[in-house]
Amino acid sequence: MASGTMRGRTPLPPPPDFEVIEQASRHPGERRVAWMALIGDLNFAWSNTESLFIYVLMLLIETDEPAAAIIFATLNTTRARLDLVERLAKIRLRDRALGRELAEVTKAFSACTKLRNELNHATFVLNEAGDITHTQAMKLEERKGSLRFGAREPVDAARMAKVAAAVAELYALNRRIWALLGRLEEGAAR
Repeated sequence: MASGTMRGRTPLPPPPDFEVIEQASRHPGERRVAWMALIGDLNFAWSNTESLFIYVLMLLIETDEPAAAIIFATLNTTRARLDLVERLAKIRLRDRALGRELAEVTKAFSACTKLRNELNHATFVLNEAGDITHTQAMKLEERKGSLRFGAREPVDAARMAKVAAAVAELYALNRRIWALLGRLEEGAAR
């Protein structure tokens, strides 16, 4: 039996039609352009919002922007950065309502991060015409003792609306964080 074969048959799927894929990317339809633009908007809004947590961190640890940026960049995951912000808020903020508001912001940002990660770490399923029809998550999911390769989700109007709503949420969070900064500056325990 040859390497990579099972009883003379390969376990690999048939190769994709690379010509169709390449042609579709060179001449994308409106739906594909809209989908890719939404993913780009999500990344743009997400990175702008994530960067505001540098200022939150700066205020919570009472340092300058370069030092806060170094700490922020040294933590290599968004989850680690948010954990640090949340933990510092618990010990530094005297105003519990302000702490709860910051926790709401980090929770909302985490939800948007989950969607961003899902889309940035997915493969795209194409139909015969090269149109993107689904995303395929690139992670293992364990449910009821069984494993399966990540969920396949349709790229339809509802999914596009979900991504657009996340972009709007990120823009709102951007404003909300900026509005919190002055209160955080005054509310941090000295």
